[in-house]
Amino acid sequence: MRPAILRTATLSALLTLSAASAFAAGQYDPGASDTEIKIGNIMPYSGPASAYGVIGQTESAYFKMINEEQGGINGRKVTFITYDDSYSPPMSVEQARRLVEGDKVLLIFNSLGTAPNAAIQPYLNKARVPQLFVATGATRWNAPKQFPWTMGFQPNYQTEAGIYARYILKNKPNAKIAVLYQNDDYGKDYLKGLTDGLGAKATQIVARESYDVTEPTIASHIVNLKASGADVFIDVATPKFAAQSIKKVHELDWHPLFMLNNVSASVGSVLKPAGLDNAQGIVSAAWLKDVADPEWKDAKDVRDWNAFMDKYLPQADKSDASYVYAWAVTRTLVQVLKQCGDDLTRANVMKEAANLKDFDPGLLLPGIKVTTSATDFAPVQQLQLMRFEGAGWKRFGPLMTAGSAAPDEQQASR
Repeated sequence: MRPAILRTATLSALLTLSAASAFAAGQYDPGASDTEIKIGNIMPYSGPASAYGVIGQTESAYFKMINEEQGGINGRKVTFITYDDSYSPPMSVEQARRLVEGDKVLLIFNSLGTAPNAAIQPYLNKARVPQLFVATGATRWNAPKQFPWTMGFQPNYQTEAGIYARYILKNKPNAKIAVLYQNDDYGKDYLKGLTDGLGAKATQIVARESYDVTEPTIASHIVNLKASGADVFIDVATPKFAAQSIKKVHELDWHPLFMLNNVSASVGSVLKPAGLDNAQGIVSAAWLKDVADPEWKDAKDVRDWNAFMDKYLPQADKSDASYVYAWAVTRTLVQVLKQCGDDLTRANVMKEAANLKDFDPGLLLPGIKVTTSATDFAPVQQLQLMRFEGAGWKRFGPLMTAGSAAPDEQQASR
């Protein structure tokens, strides 16, 4: 009996040791190994939203820096695979399948656009592949019960539009409001936030014009909005069309309170092409630092960002806010992957993405931190109003969330 008992005990010990060794070597899903982490991305490098393509370029450069200067993440080199979808949802689906089934990435990170991400969301959730930190502020990304494999990043569009609504109600209570919005879920999310925020005074929206991304120009829409007699203009447009809006409003000698959605508040990709003189007085909202603002010139995160840009993207226009956004969101993903340690399964990636506590990736406005939980997939939830003056944005009022009271017009700038 003893030899049999001894053999059984020895076999049990070997199995235990083997399991322990396997665990120590790492737990992996497709796209991860002892030496590599494959990350997928989909960006509009061409088409009507191509101004956002610099986000993917920045992310690629950041992972190159991580590999060269830090040896990767937890000793694993990052392979970043990014494809163009031309801001076309059918192409987004094709590229998502290519990344998951062909390239076998661990996750898809920061793909851009509301309609493109909505198109790939069912597929990725069915395949149980993380759709992490999507580059869009639609409310649908914060639905962990319905879509447990999808997580947003930036403040959501309805919250932002609601902040604009409360600002109007407090400072121009008798306003006549005109709205330009993109004819998709992105534009409609803003419109809902605005109407909900205005409440009973939503009747003060006297004109609404939607545009399709296939239109070469939105000039006729601006003409119609001015003709409504509106004295407030809400511009819910991506960079190409936002720049056109600013130019056309100036050409028409129309002088409404001009409120521009945050996703097109970039000096480099929107206001410069539109003409800085034409952009004076525009109101928007921010959650990231304006790296050109002298207030931040000695801040460590701004100095780190400048050093990265100078080395890895020396030809970039630093006034384009997309470079700032890409740096912050990529650093957040790096933190998630660091927290994963040697458990690089897709389930653990989502678990750690939902376990960020007051994380500061850098370049967030003071007081804003990245926080998530298993029931809250909205990492950033605060914004601050700002007005364009001279060559840059001037912030005013407090940090605001969905339930905040709007600041007075006369409240001092920072």
